[in-house]
Amino acid sequence: MQFTFITGNAHKAKYVAQWLGADVPHHRLDLDEIQTLDLHELVTHKAKQAYDALKTPVLVEDAQLALTALGGLPGPFIKWFLDAMGIDGLASLIQKYDDRSAHGSICYALYDGQTMHFFEGEMHGQIASEPRGTGGFGFDQIFINDGFTKTRAEMTEEEYANSSYRKQALDTLKEFLDGQA
Repeated sequence: MQFTFITGNAHKAKYVAQWLGADVPHHRLDLDEIQTLDLHELVTHKAKQAYDALKTPVLVEDAQLALTALGGLPGPFIKWFLDAMGIDGLASLIQKYDDRSAHGSICYALYDGQTMHFFEGEMHGQIASEPRGTGGFGFDQIFINDGFTKTRAEMTEEEYANSSYRKQALDTLKEFLDGQA
C-alpha cells in the first residue's frame, strides 16, 4: 500500500522510512487538532482531514506523555506544554509530588479513505528531576524508561530504538504492510 506520511518533521519522516525499509513520501499539512485525551479520536480526526486534503492514503501519528500525579496530563497536549514551558518547566510540574511515574503512548493511523488502521506503542517510566542528555526529541530529556537510570536523551541509539514506543507501533505497521504485499 502506498501512502503519504503527514509530518513537517524531517527527522520523523526519515525514522519511519528507515524503520519500514521503504521510501515513504511525507507532506506537511496544518491540521486541526481536536481537544481530546483520546489518541484514537485525535488521529482519526487528523487522518480524515489529511485524506480530504490530499485524496490519497495517509499515515498520521500523535503521541502523548501522561504524568500519573497530574491525572494523565499533559497527555496529547505535550507539544503545547513543551512550547509554552520548555523542557525545564515540564520537569518542574511534578516536583512537589512523590509519584513521578509516567507513560508515553503513540498511535499511528493509516487511512485509505474508507478503512482506518491503528498501530500503537507504549512505554512506562519516571520523570527525571531535571532534563539530562542531548539525544532524541520531545520529552526524551526527562523520560526514564522502566529498567533504566538514564533519560531517553542519554541512551545509546540501540537502547533508544529497543525501548521506543515508536518501534512497537512501527513494527506492527510493518507487519501489516508486509501482509498487504
